[in-house]
Amino acid sequence: MRKLVRDLSGLATVVVLLLLVTLLPPDTSLSELRKTGTLKVCVPTAYPPLVTGDATAPGIDIELISAIAKRLGLAVSLNENPAMGRDFNPRNWRLSRAACEVIVGGVVDTDLTRSFLETSPSYATTGWAILSPEPLADDLSGGTVGVLTILSGLDRIGLSGYLRTQGVTARIMPRPEALVAAISAGEVSAGITEALLAASLAVPEGWTTQPLSPELTRYRLVFGLWKGDLTLKRAVDRAFADMAANGQIDAILTKYLGTRRF
Repeated sequence: MRKLVRDLSGLATVVVLLLLVTLLPPDTSLSELRKTGTLKVCVPTAYPPLVTGDATAPGIDIELISAIAKRLGLAVSLNENPAMGRDFNPRNWRLSRAACEVIVGGVVDTDLTRSFLETSPSYATTGWAILSPEPLADDLSGGTVGVLTILSGLDRIGLSGYLRTQGVTARIMPRPEALVAAISAGEVSAGITEALLAASLAVPEGWTTQPLSPELTRYRLVFGLWKGDLTLKRAVDRAFADMAANGQIDAILTKYLGTRRF
């Protein structure tokens, strides 16, 4: 009898919780956007090739979110945030729902990100990569390389430790064009930077790119959405699935990266 009472008590608790869930207000994130007709998107000022600032080739993430918004019948309004793209911890970007509904341009799929943001399906992988006129041997010891980290929030401490163990001399580069010039002039044997940026620099030069080391962390790139915006997230997820199936995502990646994939 006591066991029966306990079982019935547990069942009653579950029933009450389910009833309470039905009383929660419905998620209206997507319907509210359709009322305004605009999807607000937070982006870094510049983070090539994800965000370029070039109207003719605005970047991978801008083209992706624009295609998604079009599928949802929405216009895109970009809200630039200079803190983005320099740190892969979105908590440091000080964003809010008032600023945007979707965050693009350097959001990575980590436990920290998922602790307070919903994430879209991943569309690319990134990490540290090497670019050079010709493929390099795995052993970089004794060489001099140009290192560009200004646009990336990847693990710089891990990179620095790896280069020290390899006996590599690092020359810090201030801008992407400076890195390309140093490699072209033979001042450094290769360049190290974020993988997608490396690919976008290598394509016009006809150079090669390769991952730096399997022991360094790699990240899956995603879009960020606010917790609780379930109808919007589901619509974005469906759009990603459709665009992957019809080749649209691959076409956008190829436009900026050629056939190179990290």
